[in-house]
Amino acid sequence: MSLQIDARGLLCPLPVLRLRKRLLGQPPGTRVTLLATDRAALVDVPHFCAESGHVLISVRETAPGQTEYTVERGPDA
Repeated sequence: MSLQIDARGLLCPLPVLRLRKRLLGQPPGTRVTLLATDRAALVDVPHFCAESGHVLISVRETAPGQTEYTVERGPDA
């Protein structure tokens, strides 16, 4: 299952909070794609995944100033 969050234009901490909320209640292995323009997300998303037990699958720039993060819900999150 893959879900998408459009957090473009939102500033820290909103992109990570939306990611956290979407991952809650999802079964392990669910993938969520987060689109964000906040530069702080480059630090916040990997930190959130490491602290919460989720897996950061990929990070890629999809447009100037826009980054796409693919996160998989961890088994013990």
